[in-house]
Amino acid sequence: MNALQTSLFTEYPDRPGYKYRQTSAEAAVAMEPKAPTLRERCYRTLLHRGPQTADELAASIGESILAVRPRVTELARQRKVVDTGLRRENAVSTRKAIVWRAI
Repeated sequence: MNALQTSLFTEYPDRPGYKYRQTSAEAAVAMEPKAPTLRERCYRTLLHRGPQTADELAASIGESILAVRPRVTELARQRKVVDTGLRRENAVSTRKAIVWRAI
């Protein structure tokens, strides 16, 4: 693990994290410059448009769910969003998803 990767892992949730795999570390490094802006877009969208699932949020801001889900998790870790207790079906998987609310 190089210094940048160590820094990214230890500064989570303020920077993208990963789970001890090279591909995950590479993805975190690649996302690092974009993550703050995307996190802020997610937060502001939840703040202004109301509670949404991560999938709904991705659709709202026109971003990939693969980019948005980790940002929502980071926001939750930062205590900027909370689980409303509601669940809604995801369009693709039909599994229930957390409905998040900005605080």
